[in-house]
Amino acid sequence: MALDTSITPALQTEGLGKSYGEVEVLRNIDIAMGQGEFLVLVGPSGCGKSTLLNCIAGLEEITAGRLMIGGRDVTQEPPKDRDIAMVFQSYALYPTMTVAENIGFGMRIRKVPKPEMDAKIREVAELLQIDHLLDRNPSQLSGGQRQRVAMGRALVRDPKLFLFDEPLSNLDAKLRVEMRAEIKRLHKTTGASIVYVTHDQIEAMTLASRIVVLKGGDIQQIGTPQEIYDTPANTFVADFMGSPPMNIVAGRASDGKVHLGDLTLPAPAGLPTDVKVGIRPEKLSLADGAPDLVVTPTMIENTGAECYLNFSLGGSTVTARLPGRMDEESTDEVGLNIGAGALHFFDTVSGQRLVD
Repeated sequence: MALDTSITPALQTEGLGKSYGEVEVLRNIDIAMGQGEFLVLVGPSGCGKSTLLNCIAGLEEITAGRLMIGGRDVTQEPPKDRDIAMVFQSYALYPTMTVAENIGFGMRIRKVPKPEMDAKIREVAELLQIDHLLDRNPSQLSGGQRQRVAMGRALVRDPKLFLFDEPLSNLDAKLRVEMRAEIKRLHKTTGASIVYVTHDQIEAMTLASRIVVLKGGDIQQIGTPQEIYDTPANTFVADFMGSPPMNIVAGRASDGKVHLGDLTLPAPAGLPTDVKVGIRPEKLSLADGAPDLVVTPTMIENTGAECYLNFSLGGSTVTARLPGRMDEESTDEVGLNIGAGALHFFDTVSGQRLVD
């Protein structure tokens, strides 16, 4: 998604870096985030996403580059002067205060007049659908309700930037789905600028207007969820973004063809001889007519509405995501078709994408 350069970015980093002594944990982070964007930082544990969020918040000192919020250079400013609000993984609620007191605590510290404070608390509580819980203490709330209170405490601030640090990771699977929908609704309702950290690629795909994929302190790719999924910049992104992940198979290219073991498929001209070929599991379907390949299952997993069929191709284990159920003990051959435009090509050494 192209940014409107006539509008001041909600967040901008230029060559941002963070080191602990000689250990670099973030390198040359360049991000321009538009007003009202939902920007998700995603990657495996230790990739630097939480460190980057803490640098934006001012909780970690930046050791290289610049950071702007709302067009203002805040690189050296303390957290209280950055006009941000943060929602943490832990709810961090005051146990002896009511929901209303927790939501309004920051306003009370800033000496906001009581009528204005009460009105804001009520407005935010209604937005989060917790207005009936204002007199309760945190111990009387469910995990999802507590997280709503933590979000309410941030929302009453009306800051330039909201920062979410893995806010759903302490919730069970059902609550995570419910709260994910709640956060998405909240963003659509308020139009807030949000930076959101998660290791869950499903959260990233469903919530983000743009995604920043990190690995080892480096940005691997920035793009919309669809761009990240459809045209991954390298094999790391291809493998990380998708469930099940993209299949990566070693191939050999020649004369407009690519050979994956015994399977030969059309390929773009100009590919190197040795190439890695990616195929999304859903691009493999049960053959309707003459199959592109016939496989012998090595494992079948039924998940309810669909099943995962594993087989060997070109020396790699490949997964097909198919509708319905199959006999998990079956070793009968299965005919499969490969969807149009299903193949992705990557360099065998760097892992970088070769053809768009």
